[in-house]
Amino acid sequence: MEEAGRGCGLLKVVVTHGRNLAVRDFTSSDPYVIVHVADKEVFDWDRFKYDDKMGQAFLDLQPVAAATKLRRALRLTAGETNLRKVNPDADNCLLSDSFVTYANGEVAIDARLRLREVESGELFVTIKWIEPDSANTGKQADH
Repeated sequence: MEEAGRGCGLLKVVVTHGRNLAVRDFTSSDPYVIVHVADKEVFDWDRFKYDDKMGQAFLDLQPVAAATKLRRALRLTAGETNLRKVNPDADNCLLSDSFVTYANGEVAIDARLRLREVESGELFVTIKWIEPDSANTGKQADH
């Protein structure tokens, strides 16, 4: 969230699953996700032709950054706390309200994202911000 390379923490993106993804082959698709800091794109892998784009989604990381600062200001070190509510709006592809939470040394948001530029599809992702002290002492990055 701060300058890269300063040892300020670890941003971990976990795509748990997709739902109602567009069919790009005959009866199904072979989806994979490319994650950029700016957005997420879903493609269908093809052996004998170009991979087909199956949509894209984006989620503003500013609420996660703000929640990380709030966690520091509150000096939270244990327990589980909702730090911030994030509503669907033009700055994200959220399908429903999500909460940025703090638990086990990690600030995280579980999000259900609507894919854009495609007829259907949803991605379920967990985005975690793991601070250096948590990543080193608790090995939280391995979850």
